[in-house]
Amino acid sequence: MTHLPQLEDLPPLDGKRVLLRADFNVPLDGGEITDDLRIRAALPTIEWLQQHGAHVTACTHLGRPKGKPDPKYSVAPVRARLAELAPGVELLENLRYDAGEEGNDPAFVQSLIKGFDAYVNDAFGASHRAHASIVGPPQFLPSAAGRLLAREVDVLLGLRTEPRRPFVAVLGGSKVSDKLSVIDALLGVVDELVIGGGMCFTFLAAQGQHIGDSLCEPDQIVHCQRLLAQPKPIHLPSDVTALGPNDEVVQLGTTIPNGWKGLDIGPGSAAAFTDVILDARTVFWNGPMGVFEDDRFAAGTRTVAHAMNDTKAFTVVGGGDSAAALAQFDLTDGVDWISTGGGASLELLELGDLPGLQALRGER
Repeated sequence: MTHLPQLEDLPPLDGKRVLLRADFNVPLDGGEITDDLRIRAALPTIEWLQQHGAHVTACTHLGRPKGKPDPKYSVAPVRARLAELAPGVELLENLRYDAGEEGNDPAFVQSLIKGFDAYVNDAFGASHRAHASIVGPPQFLPSAAGRLLAREVDVLLGLRTEPRRPFVAVLGGSKVSDKLSVIDALLGVVDELVIGGGMCFTFLAAQGQHIGDSLCEPDQIVHCQRLLAQPKPIHLPSDVTALGPNDEVVQLGTTIPNGWKGLDIGPGSAAAFTDVILDARTVFWNGPMGVFEDDRFAAGTRTVAHAMNDTKAFTVVGGGDSAAALAQFDLTDGVDWISTGGGASLELLELGDLPGLQALRGER
């Protein structure tokens, strides 16, 4: 991938107006921000722009208001927090209040860039979407990657091209279909693959295991069998924590009776996965090992989070639920890089490029 334009590549900014596409899609609870990581992550870019005399106006999406104003998705709480962290920065209302954002409407692009002298994309978490605010402005304004976007790309592409070995990927989450293409791509670069979460049960079914009422995607079993037949080691759980028909919670092997549902990896699997992580020199983790929001099924994810914290490997967490789990267990400080974009990190690892990056390079 060719070089992304950096902030230093922009023309002189003293007195100029800069449109900053940020990713302030923060979690809210009753109008209160519960985690401002994504706002704080944009501060290095904002500070650089202000130090160089720019007047910064930020824009972001927030939630899914479906192309029309909805008070539930107002950026007002974000605007208030941004004013505390970065005084002097304006923030436009939710981009997705206009259907032209997700529809990449040229008229919306023109209305967005009107009056601005330059554009900076620091919204890594949205750069896998060909939305108006991501791919439109670079066609008309001098443009650059912000500090966060540039660092995300460096770290994640580094995993594809020059990881310290052994390189281990740990994947979880609910649906194997969401990650099959990523698994295909990762098997070309990792040394070992660890699979937990709800997606592991389709792999166990592919081995001929009886998985009871656990989550399974029967139409993906043949693909999982092909993956299991390739030579790279794929580590699957050897035990699970399951929920029974009368709300019983027990530890089982990988033969699960009908009426029971596996909702977490078991302690033996968690210990085995920890050993793989501790022996690695690079680890990428995306997706919890179980339904960690319920403390009865949080042990597997907690154990993997501690292993990510304890290993001497270079550790990268691919945003989303894995980052939320680290925060829940107060283990974020022990990880080398926590991506601000779960979907974007997976797509960049899979494809090596994103629509937002292509736009910054002037590619259509």
